[in-house]
Amino acid sequence: MKLFRMAAVLLAVLAGPAYAQMPNLNLLQEGPGKTPEEKAAEAERDKAYKETLKKIPDTKASNDPWGGMRSDPPKQAAAPKASAATSAPKKKSGTTAN
Repeated sequence: MKLFRMAAVLLAVLAGPAYAQMPNLNLLQEGPGKTPEEKAAEAERDKAYKETLKKIPDTKASNDPWGGMRSDPPKQAAAPKASAATSAPKKKSGTTAN
């Protein structure tokens, strides 16, 4: 009997989190359908909402604080050379110039 009680407690503890994740499904309609007057009022609200959205001005150009600092668009990366062995060897010097 004690084993049965412990098994029931263990099952209840394990089932709690799983039950909390279950979606709340309601297969029955929550109320009667809309009357024609309610449908007309909803259509009028939707129309007024869409008209209001049309009145909102378009967005302006982006406000880029670094836009004036760029002189030209970035250049494409140079194509890699075919072979490093065919290129001329680099000269080594004792100083580095930047």
